Amino acid sequence: MLLRRWKSGIANGLMTLYALVTLYPLFWLFISAFKSNEEFYAHPFRLPTSWNFDSFSRAWKVSDMGTSMFNSVIVTAISLVVTLAVGALAAYVLSRFQFKLKVAVMGLFLLGMLIPIHSTLVPLFIMMNKINLLNTYGALIFPYAAFELPIAIFIIQAYMNTFPKEIEEAAHLDGMGYWGIFLKMMLPLSAPALSTVGILAVLRFWNDFSFALVFISKPALKTLPLSLSQFATGYMTDYELTMAALAMAVIPTIVLYLIFQRSIMQGMVAGAVKG
Repeated sequence: MLLRRWKSGIANGLMTLYALVTLYPLFWLFISAFKSNEEFYAHPFRLPTSWNFDSFSRAWKVSDMGTSMFNSVIVTAISLVVTLAVGALAAYVLSRFQFKLKVAVMGLFLLGMLIPIHSTLVPLFIMMNKINLLNTYGALIFPYAAFELPIAIFIIQAYMNTFPKEIEEAAHLDGMGYWGIFLKMMLPLSAPALSTVGILAVLRFWNDFSFALVFISKPALKTLPLSLSQFATGYMTDYELTMAALAMAVIPTIVLYLIFQRSIMQGMVAGAVKG
């Protein structure tokens, strides 16, 4: 019993230490957001001697963060809906149906996970330029959804594989069709997996810089990462405004994770253990 308590205490201590190390950069970001440039350079790791709140309003105005945050919300939301809708449908088909090309289709999605995303920037730019898709929301939505679909399909399919076939057979006997089973049974039961895919996708869409930099040049369509980049020039960085802007930018993702953290953990554990 004593040895078990020692092991539990050591494990809890190590996990606490890991959590502190992981959370410290976020803590440092928020305390740095209240510092002036002079104090940041002089004492980068200390608490602020005077809490500066003006940098938040200045960063919001200088970067036009209202516009960029609105654009990021639009692009992220639509990309997320497309990813979840198409990913859930594809996962349902691959999980519950048998057909000749099933292995080939799964291999195709696996291949999509192996392709380096940034290696497609040039061909995507050429293609979008030919079809006049540059400087539109679609220039970001379609690539985001396409590159997120493979991992979304595999996570949701692994979760759906844990469902017993008897529930579908009973629904068929009651006269329910495939669409009814998918919408009324499979989707609600797959909520943890959908939450896991959702938060991973939101983090990727929200923080993406390279696609937005290459495909968007209109100031009215710039996303949040593009607006944050204007605080850094070739000569120096205004850390006072940069830290304040970064602090405001990460708050939505933190809130989203805190709301869905239980479903996210359920989806990850169930998919890993039973999938």
